[in-house]
Amino acid sequence: MGAVGGLDEFEQEAVGFLDAHASRRPDRQAAWGEGSDQVGLFEEKSREQELAELAEAQAWRRQVFDAGFGWLTGPARYGGRELPTSYERRWQAVQARYDVVAGNVFGIGLGMVAPTILAHGTDAAKDRYLRALHRGDVVACQLFSEPGAGSDLASLQTKAERDGDVWVVNGQKVWTSGAQFSDIGEIICRTDPNVAKHKGLTGFVVDMHAAGVEVRPLRQMTGGASFNEVFFSDVVVPDDHRLGAVNGGWGVALTTLMNERAAIGVGAAGGAPFGTSRLIELLRHLGRRNDPLLRQQLADIWINVHVARFTNLRAMEKLQAGQIPGPELSIAKLALTNNLQLISQFLTSALGPRLIADTGEWGTYAWAELVLGVPGYRVAGGTDEVLRNIIGERVLGLPKEPRADTRTPS
Repeated sequence: MGAVGGLDEFEQEAVGFLDAHASRRPDRQAAWGEGSDQVGLFEEKSREQELAELAEAQAWRRQVFDAGFGWLTGPARYGGRELPTSYERRWQAVQARYDVVAGNVFGIGLGMVAPTILAHGTDAAKDRYLRALHRGDVVACQLFSEPGAGSDLASLQTKAERDGDVWVVNGQKVWTSGAQFSDIGEIICRTDPNVAKHKGLTGFVVDMHAAGVEVRPLRQMTGGASFNEVFFSDVVVPDDHRLGAVNGGWGVALTTLMNERAAIGVGAAGGAPFGTSRLIELLRHLGRRNDPLLRQQLADIWINVHVARFTNLRAMEKLQAGQIPGPELSIAKLALTNNLQLISQFLTSALGPRLIADTGEWGTYAWAELVLGVPGYRVAGGTDEVLRNIIGERVLGLPKEPRADTRTPS
């Protein structure tokens, strides 16, 4: 699809497409007790539900992409329209007025993997995957963490050994979201064990359907299995699926991690994806809106969520200006988990036994899923402790924390 005129003309184009393919959301908000009361941070579904919703999401994504709205800012070579980011913001605002299929399944692929392929991939990888990712034909996951190298990514041990024009990968990754339905994965492997640990890594795009790839679900305390462990046994990866230079994987990983923190931290409205109004309604329902302690907790949540949102807007302006994501995205991610922790504490205080006993009462026990999901968010995208170190060292200029693997013997 060719270029458009101004933003208003573009909005008319978007409205025309959405009116033809989706229904408008009702103007009024659902009242307390109406609709679903689900508020979990992670979607816990059966395999059958996952596959059905994946097919539905892919069908909608293809419609959107083929109509010219799937990658508004992307290069024309890969199906983009090369429009300014203001057009993407306008599209998101217009689409929010309609009931459309959720695209959560594409979050990692579009928010983390695709930008890394665009920045570091070979022409062959870009041609093969960028259009497919944005059209929804291919779903991607991120393969970084390992059982012995979670937050200390540079200590990973999964190996990739060169054999002519291919690489052979052996090892294990863990806490991989969406691996069970992904087609490709971005993986960082150790390719030179004889140099400093940050300098011996290389990134690749790996086929998740290749021989030797095994995905095993990890059951969480919420009851679901959103995460997985993935085993690689003599998995063959072509060299044209390499990301960046050999042993240049640390820079590749940083590109992905900064985009990950942008997607998680900046994309979560400061820590209350359901809105603080839902918490206010909860207090009214419980008849506790005059409780001074709960009111103070709620005020703290409201203040911190809004401060985080304004900080996130600054970070987004930097990204939209074409600047490289920096440590402010670590602040965004840490603010998100801190705010979720405040919300969890508020819910525990307000609901009491209703949080652990399912009486069938709408909008009460459902919050248990959110409370149980908060610890997972404090690990995903960088642990709170690692993010504090990044902020302390790169923002505040504090000395680096002593590390066991870098100390010289006394």
